[in-house]
Amino acid sequence: MDEVAQARIAVTEAIREITPDRLRETMDAHILGTSMIPGVLALLSASVAAGDAEEPVVSNRAAGVQLIYDGLRLTRALVHDEPWTGTGDVEDDLDVLAADVLVARGFQLLSHTEAADKAVETVREFGQEQTELRSGGTTARSLEANVFELAVIAGATATGGETPLSLRQYVVGLARNHGEPPLPPAPEGLPDGIEDAMRRVGGRATGEEPVRTPSATDP
Repeated sequence: MDEVAQARIAVTEAIREITPDRLRETMDAHILGTSMIPGVLALLSASVAAGDAEEPVVSNRAAGVQLIYDGLRLTRALVHDEPWTGTGDVEDDLDVLAADVLVARGFQLLSHTEAADKAVETVREFGQEQTELRSGGTTARSLEANVFELAVIAGATATGGETPLSLRQYVVGLARNHGEPPLPPAPEGLPDGIEDAMRRVGGRATGEEPVRTPSATDP
């Protein structure tokens, strides 16, 4: 799947000038070990939306989504592991800083796009989610569900169009089907023919039956 390589290159380029080198290397290491599904969904959404967008614009949006996910995913892991309760290892400190910088860089890439409000909402709901989970509660929307929706908003609006509600619902269903994190690698973690499915869900094809939003009870 070419989109996986494209998303990874876009993310790597987005943090290439971050200093010091040790911080950037820490960020690179976390990016290398994460699923590229959020970035891939942004790229696919742009390709199935009506209209044309320049490749750098789409890649930057995909990188923004992926960086926000990687930063929040790392934050979630740190919250559960609580590295600051130990000996205060420098590597732990770098992980905390890397998580903050990943999210900040992602915000920077999306700040002047139609996805900016959803990016803010994603981070806000992530904080609420972690608070609820730590107090023994449950949450209606996971980080992955919000990030998948952010991805299709960022991708589809890169062409100047709107993001169909049905497409947003479809990818939220995909996130719920994955269950507990971590996300699997892309493309293994995405359904076969997902680009065609997203095109039909988004109303870009004619003469075809609409695609039903995935359910967690599907076989």
